[in-house]
Amino acid sequence: MTHFTPLDAVVLVAYLGGTTALGIYVGRRPKNTKDYFVADRNIPWWVLLFSIVATETSALTFIGAPSFSYIGDFGFLQIVAGYILGRVVVAYTLLPRYFQGELVTAYALLERRFGLATRRFTSIVFMVTRALADSVRIFATAIPVALIVESVIPKQEAMPIAVLVLGLLTVVYTYKGGMKAVVWTELLQASIYLVGGVAAIVLLAKVVPGGWHHIAASAAAHGKLRLIDTYTGFDRPNTLLAGLLGGAFLSMASHGTDQLIVQRLLSARTLKDAQRAIIGSGFAVFAQFALFLVIGIGLWGLYGGRTFATPDAVFPTFILEYMPTGLIGLVLAAVIAATMSTHSGAINSLAASTTLDIYVPLTNRSPDDPRTLRAGKRFALLWGAILTAGALMFRDNGTPVVVVALSIASFTYGGLLGGFFLGIFWRRAIQRDAILGMSVGIGAMAFIVFAKQLAQAFPVIARGLGPAARIAWPWYVLIGTCITVSVGILSSLTHPATEIVSETETA
Repeated sequence: MTHFTPLDAVVLVAYLGGTTALGIYVGRRPKNTKDYFVADRNIPWWVLLFSIVATETSALTFIGAPSFSYIGDFGFLQIVAGYILGRVVVAYTLLPRYFQGELVTAYALLERRFGLATRRFTSIVFMVTRALADSVRIFATAIPVALIVESVIPKQEAMPIAVLVLGLLTVVYTYKGGMKAVVWTELLQASIYLVGGVAAIVLLAKVVPGGWHHIAASAAAHGKLRLIDTYTGFDRPNTLLAGLLGGAFLSMASHGTDQLIVQRLLSARTLKDAQRAIIGSGFAVFAQFALFLVIGIGLWGLYGGRTFATPDAVFPTFILEYMPTGLIGLVLAAVIAATMSTHSGAINSLAASTTLDIYVPLTNRSPDDPRTLRAGKRFALLWGAILTAGALMFRDNGTPVVVVALSIASFTYGGLLGGFFLGIFWRRAIQRDAILGMSVGIGAMAFIVFAKQLAQAFPVIARGLGPAARIAWPWYVLIGTCITVSVGILSSLTHPATEIVSETETA
């Protein structure tokens, strides 16, 4: 068994130091909040493309995606194909509206359509969701770190130390440089973890007798290479219908209403550049997931379906047992790179929403006021501390961490996407209709998610919870969106049309 050596430590420290220095350098001396939060709208589209991919690729993907194919097959790619469809919809429906004005947050568009209360409501929903989901992502990074360095540091100490170091370094360059630091460091981070993934592919060919030819033949014989599942029920996640519909709606919500991604798109020079970045990122993410799922098949060929304490432990175990000295440090850097990219983006987007959706309206200060920029930096520090603390409190429950994070995001995404759809496609809706629809939609999804978890913990009562307990997570956003839009439409029919004119004109 390979151990974490001084050479690995040098590689890891060089990466961490280099990334932090790069972030501080490229983002030095932001002029104002626009520069700090959307890089003065001057980021090339290809950089944004890789930034979006890196943001989606935390340690959840790096260590979680291989576990999908290790215990299953290539079915997850059906969901990723849906991601591409959802991005196309966002590119030609929401993005043109974002670029009609000098918007910095996604929720400013809802203020224009409905009013300030709607903007505040959706911004707070985003903050809560993003804080929970990214705390899970940071925790996921500690899993491989603890496994790899426990020969040097006890496991119970390695996990909190990894979380604290990761949080501190990411906060430093995000605080100093804002969005410029985020996107340019993400370009480096994407390169690092892709090199780590390719290295795993090459190494698996050497350590498995017969190489990839044997792995592919054995996997095909056991049905591990299956890509399409035509099952039409709602209780299985990796099916063609759940993937294309559920994946599309999840992508529409995450890339059209989540400030984490929208803020990057608003950093593009033009609408056309933003459209190139978001659609191109869909194909890049598909290729990337395919890479990590192939790694999972290779691990299955190596371990023969061996059972691990948690599905997410299979790839870190391979790293520890088979990777040579020096490469362990590089792959560990890749795992941390994947999470630092998401972590930095989350901090910056949370700070942007807090500053521009909550702080500025309450204080009546201009976004160009130097005091607003100082407040934005303080909020970045605050959110960095909150996310790190949340990661320290998270506990592993045996569910793959990628599913946990996506379930958390899907919890509220349906309500947010439904609110945007009401504003775009149902002119009769006013502010109270939107807030009511989103509240009911989020509440309904809370029941569905709670019912599923409760049924898993107490199978005896699963029958009493009905079909809600069996709904697979890819359907969450679609169901939440439909509930939100339906309630909003019904609510709009309870008031006279004269209200619509007055409220829309004042919004």
